Amino acid sequence: MAFVGGSRENESVTGGPVSGGRTRRGTSLSGSYASTPGVRSRMQLQRTRDTAPEMALRRILHSMGLRYRVDRSPLRGWRRRADIVFGPAKVAVFVDGCFWHGCPEHSRRETKSNPGYWSGKIARNRERDADTDARLADAGWTVLRVWEHESPVLAADLVAKTVKEMRGQS
Repeated sequence: MAFVGGSRENESVTGGPVSGGRTRRGTSLSGSYASTPGVRSRMQLQRTRDTAPEMALRRILHSMGLRYRVDRSPLRGWRRRADIVFGPAKVAVFVDGCFWHGCPEHSRRETKSNPGYWSGKIARNRERDADTDARLADAGWTVLRVWEHESPVLAADLVAKTVKEMRGQS
């Protein structure tokens, strides 16, 4: 098997990443908003898909007999991706992390390092989430947002009910 460029350290036998999470990049802080190299390293290792709350929800949905696409853009040619997509029913599910998306219950604390950056970052994330919801609604999609701290069983019930309604199976 030929290998071209990069490092094999974070790759599987097939040549793809070992997990759905992010792979570590270089250690340069140039152009980074991270306050320390350690913080930057932890930020780079944050998973973008297959998080524990997302996996719990997906397992329950699958056990209910629902089939879906994972980490998929609901609209063609659009960079934003939903965590779970029910294409024919036009239902997009986002499992939002409390810190990253500004959960009203858990995101009230101010960060001690770089608070100016983080408050702006989380505000921009919330604005992007609202814009995403509006664009999908305009395109005829139903958007469901679930916080990571919510019960996956209750969230799965809501998702299943919504998908069945959109399919006309009430």
